[in-house]
Amino acid sequence: MRKGCPLRVMSALLLGLGLFVPSDARMSERGTLAIYFREAKIGYEEYVWTEDAEGYELSVTGRMSGPMTLEIERLRLRMDRDFIARTFFFKGTVNGVPQEIESTLREGAVTNRIKVAGQVMDSTASVRRDALLLPNPIFSPYLVVAKKFGCGLQAPAEIAAYIIPQVEVAGRVEPKAGSPCALVLTLGGVEIALAADEEGRLTSLLIPGQGIRVAVEETF
Repeated sequence: MRKGCPLRVMSALLLGLGLFVPSDARMSERGTLAIYFREAKIGYEEYVWTEDAEGYELSVTGRMSGPMTLEIERLRLRMDRDFIARTFFFKGTVNGVPQEIESTLREGAVTNRIKVAGQVMDSTASVRRDALLLPNPIFSPYLVVAKKFGCGLQAPAEIAAYIIPQVEVAGRVEPKAGSPCALVLTLGGVEIALAADEEGRLTSLLIPGQGIRVAVEETF
């Protein structure tokens, strides 16, 4: 990855500076994810999931030491009641370079403002209206997959994921045979195994082809 490129292949995680919780929101879940690369612990994420009358919000902080250095001071993803992304905000550093991304999604259109080392770039793109927003490879946003499909998925479903702020990728999610709360997600040829509990909380994530494993250390 070229130094300064915004959130492209982010081996991402987050700087623990406190999580924002809107005053009118109800905290429904809080947890810590441990991230492993080839079985060596390389980072963590702390997240808060809240909901209110308008929808849901995911706030994340954390840090990762490799394969590249990345710190996130704040990540915030706002969704409506159908889990459709509406706004996204990221602030942190990638290999020591300060970056910010602010995105708004409305009816299949996304507008991005990207700040890298003090320079501002604006972009727009068309995306599928219900595309999942997955800033690769930050892992807490996969909570959305677990909550949206969870233990209730009966048949494979075609999906799309917007790897913010660059590209939309076609994908597929399907239930794993014999495991009612396990899902197999395929995005751009990459297979991701997720498991959830009966309340739709993410319990594990595995990307075998990349040697990545995410373990839930605690949830409350």
